[in-house]
Amino acid sequence: MNDRIPSLLPANPGHQFVVYADACSGVPDALHERTFASVNNVVRRLHPAPEFILFPGDEIIGLTTDADALRAQWRHWFEVEMAWLDRRVVPLWHTTGNHTTYDEMSEAVFREVLKLPHNGPPGQQGLSYWVRRDDLVLVFVHTLWSGLGGEGHVETDWLQAVLEQHKDARHKLVLGHHPVYPINGFSGSYQREIGHEYSARFWDILVRADVTAYLCSHILAFDVQVHRGVLQICTAGAGTAHRMPDGVEYLHCVQAALDQHGLRYQVLDTEGVVREQLAWPLPALDPTAWAPLPRGISLAPLSGTPASGTVVALKLSGRTAAGTAAPQTLLCTPAPDVIAPLWLGLRGPNQTLTLILGRERGRSPHYWVGPDLGAGSDFDLDIALYPDMGPGGVLWRRSGDARWTSFTAISATGLERLSWPANWCVGHGEGGPEDKRYAGQRLDVAASVIASA
Repeated sequence: MNDRIPSLLPANPGHQFVVYADACSGVPDALHERTFASVNNVVRRLHPAPEFILFPGDEIIGLTTDADALRAQWRHWFEVEMAWLDRRVVPLWHTTGNHTTYDEMSEAVFREVLKLPHNGPPGQQGLSYWVRRDDLVLVFVHTLWSGLGGEGHVETDWLQAVLEQHKDARHKLVLGHHPVYPINGFSGSYQREIGHEYSARFWDILVRADVTAYLCSHILAFDVQVHRGVLQICTAGAGTAHRMPDGVEYLHCVQAALDQHGLRYQVLDTEGVVREQLAWPLPALDPTAWAPLPRGISLAPLSGTPASGTVVALKLSGRTAAGTAAPQTLLCTPAPDVIAPLWLGLRGPNQTLTLILGRERGRSPHYWVGPDLGAGSDFDLDIALYPDMGPGGVLWRRSGDARWTSFTAISATGLERLSWPANWCVGHGEGGPEDKRYAGQRLDVAASVIASA
């Protein structure tokens, strides 16, 4: 085949696989049958073929009260739309979804048709389950169990027990249909994320178990963000024709490789073009590579559009002022006759670390919100600006901590669209030394431009 798409390959030992979701198909000659086929055509071109495929929900349109109609959709999905896949060679594992398991009847049909492992918690056999492949454990959670309340409700004791049982696994992936953290500004407990009463404990379990990533779908987008070192990767582009939002998101599949160096992936659109890619974790920050940025003068650490894999790392330390809520600049990138395209500073009485990114003339900027530093407080932070992560690519951690966390944002795009200006200012805004100046007693800023592996 001359139209093969090269797969990312892991080091030995390792795993390479595909994850995609939200086809909402299963109906002959319907729109989603055609869109799903366009994504499947890309998966079929991957070489070598994936070792396994993960599908975190909403294979079929579902949402019917007729159990026979639901079974017919599943038959069409497996016997016609996925007939190209030999599941004896390439296993296909699923999570439940809001189109497929929306009540007790649909849960029963899901169990009956998919025949997934029955090693889940009481009442959820065949809905929640785990799979072990050598040094990899895959844990599939049911984020809308009828026995707990339906959509957005998820059991966590079993998840914790399974991850403890498989603590010897080098690699751990957890899959569920609903995100834990909002994506692209589309937010709402139970309907767009798991319920707020579960989210903190759920993520604590992943962090303590050193899970690499939580793979989810539901929001019709591709998105990656990180919270306390654990990735949340959302892929919901397998065929559902709607986008969240239109004009930015696109139909896609994700091909990934996992090995002792970490996780790498490529996001492929329906033409087989790599639209996004990532290598994780970030490389270690070399303490000898920091260049101090003197306060109040302009520098040029980089300009233009950086190559894929480029990370701009910042080290911020100092002591905040007391009794001020006005914006204070840590650094910004001035440009002629426009508000600074990038501004990083403190805002409000809690002195909240905030990045503001300009888009275009006459349009409101987008905000990324980090931790509160507090008034009259010492701080020592690492910041990473990683365009390959899209809106999740503004990261922070306290110095000495190895785990990164994405700033909160509602934007569907991030630094990947920024043409980096040549000049940076430290301690004041683009209007000069008195413009939004830093009011604290001390501010030290250092920068390093590094390349991800």
